Amino acid sequence: MENSFTSDRWTVRRATALVTVFSPLTLAMLLVLAFVLLIFKARRAKMVKLIDQIPGPVCMPLVGNGLQINVGCKDELFDRIIASRKMFGRRQGISRVWNGPIPYVLISKASAVEPILSNPKLVEKSNDYEYMKAWLGNGLLTSPGYIWHPRRKSLTPAFHFKILSDFVTIFQNQADVLIEKLSEHTVQGEPFNIVPYVTLCALDIFCETAMGCPVYAQKNSNSEYVRAHKQIGKVIRNRLQKIWLHPDFVFKRTKEFQKHQECLKVLHNFSDRVVRERKEELRKRKQQLDQNNNSNGSSQMTDPEGDCGAYQDGVYRKKQLAFLDLLLEGSGLSDLAIREEVDTFIIGGHDTTAAAMAWILYLLGAAPEIQDRVVQEIDEVMGKDRERRPTMAELNEMRYLECCIKEGLRLYPSIPVIGRRLTEDVRVDNYTIPAGTTAMIVVYELHRDASVFSNPDKFNPDNFLPENCNGRHPYAYIPFSAGPRNCIGQKFAILEEKSVISAILRKFRIEAVNRREDVQLLCDLVLRPKDGLIVRLHKRD
Repeated sequence: MENSFTSDRWTVRRATALVTVFSPLTLAMLLVLAFVLLIFKARRAKMVKLIDQIPGPVCMPLVGNGLQINVGCKDELFDRIIASRKMFGRRQGISRVWNGPIPYVLISKASAVEPILSNPKLVEKSNDYEYMKAWLGNGLLTSPGYIWHPRRKSLTPAFHFKILSDFVTIFQNQADVLIEKLSEHTVQGEPFNIVPYVTLCALDIFCETAMGCPVYAQKNSNSEYVRAHKQIGKVIRNRLQKIWLHPDFVFKRTKEFQKHQECLKVLHNFSDRVVRERKEELRKRKQQLDQNNNSNGSSQMTDPEGDCGAYQDGVYRKKQLAFLDLLLEGSGLSDLAIREEVDTFIIGGHDTTAAAMAWILYLLGAAPEIQDRVVQEIDEVMGKDRERRPTMAELNEMRYLECCIKEGLRLYPSIPVIGRRLTEDVRVDNYTIPAGTTAMIVVYELHRDASVFSNPDKFNPDNFLPENCNGRHPYAYIPFSAGPRNCIGQKFAILEEKSVISAILRKFRIEAVNRREDVQLLCDLVLRPKDGLIVRLHKRD
């Protein structure tokens, strides 16, 4: 009994000593910290319980499935994702993996995709997009929801169909340069990789339409800007796939970071210069217009040159306005914000469109009967004169070509995976995906759902004839994403692809050399063929 009393007295003394050592403020802070840790532990336990109800591979302590995801050949990453989907999520369209302590839920079923992409509250991009922020800042692709929403609203008018029609001439001018480059291979008759050619063409198109500043990438593929654009994509991909490069503390002490910074300097200097010069040009134009109006004593008069146009053959023709002009004149964005959007337009508009055009040309080369049907349609719309350029109205009439483009984007979506960071719990079919999870919409597998597309691996443009689209789930085909944060430039992309592909098909018959089964996919910033797409071209009569 005495020993018990002595022990109690000792415990009281220890507690009194602790109170003496720690001030009331310190004790309060410790209590708050303990409370926060308890809440975190409870939420974490709830997340783990909900995530582990979803089928997925066996996890290791601490690293989860990180070794399976990140170790090995980086070129096999996309194949591993697809293999995991087939093993664990094909039937239900949902599976999970743990990348260290972070849960990823992979989704490839329309009914499971809709609750996420259609929810206006779930517009936050996953943390994987953070590695592009040094380049793109808070552009539409990477910005958080509170910045994205007002910017999206201010940028939408720049993609109005009337403005897009002004760009058809640029599409066709650059397509002519591409055809000139491709013609060299018809003389030699040797197979070649078509991917670099359409990539440079798409870069030329987007720089001229977005910034009004041609970079002549097709004529000078070794320019500093072209090299920087190519290099920074490789650096970002490398960082994404190597988990040890994720922390800034580590990345900033590598040679990859040095390359990254050198590329950024070139890319940002170019964009800053273009924004600055276009802004000055618009200021001078407005000043000249005001002077002309004042000298004529009327505020209603306008100067044709002030409308960014010129007289040609005695007829006044309005010059095409670049997106940059439209942003400078009407968006209300700062110069930095405009540069961020211009950089975003270029990566979002040139890489994705280039990949799509390369895949579609290759697929047509592997299906000569479908290619013949497309050429027949083009001839019916435009006649046999293959030197004449199509109007926008004629491009809109090429409906079977559009079916081929859509089918190409079904099989090889330019963005094969869409990442969203969930800010609230979401009920998806029979599962609850908790807040804090990264939801990865695997578009590549979504588009191959056999319950939606019969014989899903076959290139069949008839999938997109009107009668075959009736009743299809609206989230079963989403090459440009879907819901409130869908791609702002999808009409621009389809119009560009129609212009360039129709121009090529009118000049050449395409023959695919390598088999689809032999093409290894590479999940870069966009879905690319690892070793290119090898074709042979033959001049048409």
